[in-house]
Amino acid sequence: MTSSALHLGLVGNPNCGKTALFNALTGSRQKVANYAGVTVERKEGRFVTPAGREVVLLDLPGTYSLRARSPDEQITRDAVLGTLESECTLDAIVCVADATNLRLMLRLVLELKQTGRPLVLALNMYDIAKHRGIDIDIDKLSGELGIPVVPTVAVRRNGTDALLALLDKMAPDKVVAAAAASANSWAAPDAKTVRETHRMADLILRDCVTRPEDGDEWTARLDRVLLHPIWGIAILLGILFLMFQAVFSWATPLMDMIGAGFEWLSALVQTALPDGLLRSLISDGIISGVGSVLVFLPQIVILFLFIILLEDVGYMARAAFLMDKLMGRAGLHGRAFIPLLSSFACAIPGIMGTRVINSWRDRLVTILVSPLMTCSARIPVYTLIIAAFIPRGTVFGVVDRQGLVMFGLYAAGIVSALSVAMAMRLFFHRHASEPFIMELPDYKLPSVKNVAWGVIERARIFLRRAGTIILSMMIVIWFLSSFPAPPPGATEPAIHYSLAGMIGHAVEPVLEPIGFNWQIAVALITGLAAREVAVAALGTVYAVGGESGGSLTQILASHWSLASGLAFLAWYIFAPQCASTLAVVRRETNSWRWPAIMFAYMLAMAYIAALIVYQSAVYLGG
Repeated sequence: MTSSALHLGLVGNPNCGKTALFNALTGSRQKVANYAGVTVERKEGRFVTPAGREVVLLDLPGTYSLRARSPDEQITRDAVLGTLESECTLDAIVCVADATNLRLMLRLVLELKQTGRPLVLALNMYDIAKHRGIDIDIDKLSGELGIPVVPTVAVRRNGTDALLALLDKMAPDKVVAAAAASANSWAAPDAKTVRETHRMADLILRDCVTRPEDGDEWTARLDRVLLHPIWGIAILLGILFLMFQAVFSWATPLMDMIGAGFEWLSALVQTALPDGLLRSLISDGIISGVGSVLVFLPQIVILFLFIILLEDVGYMARAAFLMDKLMGRAGLHGRAFIPLLSSFACAIPGIMGTRVINSWRDRLVTILVSPLMTCSARIPVYTLIIAAFIPRGTVFGVVDRQGLVMFGLYAAGIVSALSVAMAMRLFFHRHASEPFIMELPDYKLPSVKNVAWGVIERARIFLRRAGTIILSMMIVIWFLSSFPAPPPGATEPAIHYSLAGMIGHAVEPVLEPIGFNWQIAVALITGLAAREVAVAALGTVYAVGGESGGSLTQILASHWSLASGLAFLAWYIFAPQCASTLAVVRRETNSWRWPAIMFAYMLAMAYIAALIVYQSAVYLGG
């Protein structure tokens, strides 16, 4: 970029479509990192306007005010004020507003005007506003605010043309001069100033925006049902139940195809290569290990399809509202719902998402319980064991039996997280916190493009893990399972004399009371790199051990008891099987104390739960 490039910052409320506009403008020219010294994500993109103007665009964290009560909001405030040391001074700010719901954004615009920075207001989702009969007098709104106002539709082609045309008129030298000439009069507002700003925003809204009398009729009708204290909770549980039913029902044909493909590939290698280390590495190590994880890709895709659809349609905020009272009883702040919900995908973004919680105690409790939520990395483990020990079929002729068990495992994770949070209240005195306030977006049809990109990105992340962490771990496990060679006259399979066999047999006595054999011990140790590595490790260990007949599901069904399989599921509800999560907790808390406490309490809970399940199953004949 040349020195004449225009440096812009995107600022907006949560759920205003800011990220969609950022993606529409920058496309693939994006760079994601963290700000220096903090874990707040930094997203920068670059693009060229139709007239050839080079632009550097910074997507700042969402905020309702510059008061900055969380690390995310502090980054936005400091970037706007030009006091963020790691960031160059912004030439101008593009305020992104949801055109269907302008009130809170107008208050933020009035705050931003006090900073002296040149502003542009982009009315995003303008097409939805027009469709609902909302009439916005853009020229009058621009006159009353004293800033340019343009309509945008981030999810449609040519939906950013008006904004790009405006940017072409903003010469960088003039913008910088204007910014330098304007006095920064902003100060953290007190309660009186906030009320005055709200009143001013309401006056502007009344003068410039006309809404149809029945404009919110459908939203109100839906919310009367979806936010009902009884029916709303029942519908939320029904949606979650449907999600996990679909994870099994819809994914099975594709999983069978992928599994058959890897079996064919393994047979091809067995035929094409002579017996030896190379054939064993490719067939038993790479194909059996990585293939045993990749077969679960369809389930990952279906899970995220549901999550992204629900977020796009506007239901996630309603789910947070419904869960607020329940979470409050468990000692969690209402804002903890979004981080915990994110932990269904992965605990890492969930833990990082706790930055929206103002109280350090509330944030710490949320961090410590987030890994108990069932992340997508557990899906390969759960699916493998369920398929091996829970027969296919339906309950009452309708409900898929395996999907019902999966739903139960997810429910167990949620209940355990809330229970641990309640217990932590004994150790962390919780002061009275502010009420949970969240803007409920209007319902809207999801964007096919955004949903597709979101699902593809999650699939890419899963495949990237399979091609890096899992692949490298499989090579290590294959080596440990193949060397040293068995001594002359050995009577047991060669793997028993290998390094993996030695490690597994050394740990086995500790795990024997919970029904785990030495192969499981190897899987648990290597699974510390990532939860799904345990599945790949089992595939490699059994393949190197000569168990190549049939799928890994069939192998486990013939070698494990039902009690061991159920204990393994219980272990994985609680076990801290992810080094990356512990590293993020260390970074977020700036101490090794809290990841150590997390690891210890989760390991203890996993062992106790597996012990109870195994001994109970054995007593009952399993």
